[in-house]
Amino acid sequence: MSQSFDLADLKRRMDGAIAAFKGDLAGLRTGRASPSLLDPIMVEAYGSQMPINQVANVNVPEPRMLAVSVWDRSMVSAVEKAIRESSLGLNPMTDGTTVRVPLPELNEERRRELVKIAHQYAESARVAARHVRRDGMDTLKRLEKDGEMSQDDSRSKSDEVQKATDKTIEEIDALLEAKEQEIMQV
Repeated sequence: MSQSFDLADLKRRMDGAIAAFKGDLAGLRTGRASPSLLDPIMVEAYGSQMPINQVANVNVPEPRMLAVSVWDRSMVSAVEKAIRESSLGLNPMTDGTTVRVPLPELNEERRRELVKIAHQYAESARVAARHVRRDGMDTLKRLEKDGEMSQDDSRSKSDEVQKATDKTIEEIDALLEAKEQEIMQV
């Protein structure tokens, strides 16, 4: 069984780690309202769990307010309950088929908590990138051992994998830094 080495595939997988990290960060609440804040919330709808964006539109009418327009009137209370019981610490109010979600000011303690969570997300993303690197390095070692690649080729490709990993981790750190500043901004 001959295995081949695909640097583009490794980079794509590392980009996937970055994309997942961006998604995690989008779900972290900062002082500003963002429709993606409610993305992780699942609503009990029609006998199953559904993402909130499949039962309602989420808009930002004001900087510190989310408006959730529920499509089906019978789902309004389920949406409100899902938001209230989420770990985001929000207190929604129902107004017809719209659930208004005011975002309270973040206190210093909550900001520090959010920064800690952002650091955990960043570390998970770095670990994912390192796993991709390890897979690539293992493939190169195997190809070299099986005589399908010269030692020089293996070394130069290893360098490319390491550079891609370093670039990915730098990008993760930059995203973390930006999010940290956004969270701590009063």
